[in-house]
Amino acid sequence: MTSINVAVVGIGNCASSLVQGLAHYRQGANDRIGLMHWEMGGYTPADINVVAAWDIDARKVGEDVARAIFAKPNCTAIFCADVPDTGTTVAMGRVLDGVAEHMAEHDEHRTFVVADVAEATKESVVETLRAAKVDVLMNYLPVGSQEATEFYAECALEAGVAFVNNIPVFIASDPAWAQRFTDAGVPIVGDDIKAQLGATIVHRVLTDLFAKRGVALDRTYQLNTGGNTDFLNMSNRKRLKSKKISKTEAVQSVAEHRLDDENIHIGPSDYVPWQNDNKICFLRMEGRMFGGVPMNLELRLSVEDSPNSAGVAIDMIRCAKIAVDRGLSGPVHPASAYFCKHPPIQMTDDQAQAAVEDFIQAA
Repeated sequence: MTSINVAVVGIGNCASSLVQGLAHYRQGANDRIGLMHWEMGGYTPADINVVAAWDIDARKVGEDVARAIFAKPNCTAIFCADVPDTGTTVAMGRVLDGVAEHMAEHDEHRTFVVADVAEATKESVVETLRAAKVDVLMNYLPVGSQEATEFYAECALEAGVAFVNNIPVFIASDPAWAQRFTDAGVPIVGDDIKAQLGATIVHRVLTDLFAKRGVALDRTYQLNTGGNTDFLNMSNRKRLKSKKISKTEAVQSVAEHRLDDENIHIGPSDYVPWQNDNKICFLRMEGRMFGGVPMNLELRLSVEDSPNSAGVAIDMIRCAKIAVDRGLSGPVHPASAYFCKHPPIQMTDDQAQAAVEDFIQAA
């Protein structure tokens, strides 16, 4: 229980923020701003090491992870420029549905798929996971990568490596997949990471507040714009279906009464190139107070999207490792409910936080 070996699939903005964050907290051990937990189950951020990585972009494959995280089309904030070499080279991954066709139309965020290197096979990924003694595999593939996510989930199962699914492809929350992880004795945390202070968590807290204060919520929308590769990828509406389900259910699950479909609209709305990794959320909630008197709330939230998830990812990694240490298998429900938008079991955020604290403290 001295370290956590992590493998990362997809060296995009979120992976960049995670790796920068690990270096940042190692270099300033007393700087705990931005972390929900400094120590968890005996592990601190300094105990997490990236020992394997995969991507399909020619600007990243073959590079040390410490350099690949700053390669284009990554555009997130650089808050720790001094990231020491990890000694881990980014390997060529498996393409499958990991790249949307329309990405080629945008030079700034285009994915240049490696042409002269063989794609990863299940056997090669499993061999790497075992050889590197990986504890936790982090999935940071683009939204809509159903086949590619299932490929790496299969690899995690065969290698016996805990799987953290940060994207809205339903694995932990799919009963068939959840049972497979349970049967294999492998923990999984997912699905779809919930940012530290992002649109979903704010929307959930306000929805719960309406219910607790006796205000009837009649209708609501959440509109999001951004200029990173994630938003460009999601401008293809065919890749957006699971994301809209994930974000909508995260809010519906804490509402006093489920809203009719025509009264709730939640989802990524548009790609604005000059925003880069800054995400802007426009939130509106309409309801009725005492005596049926109408009210409405409007909120604008601006956050750097990828750092907003990195602290949560550090906690997800540690919860997954704690589950490994305790011999647990299948979905880790407290961590999934607290850190993810579409967990197998939805809880209010207060309930989920209490469940996570109990999980951490359990013998």
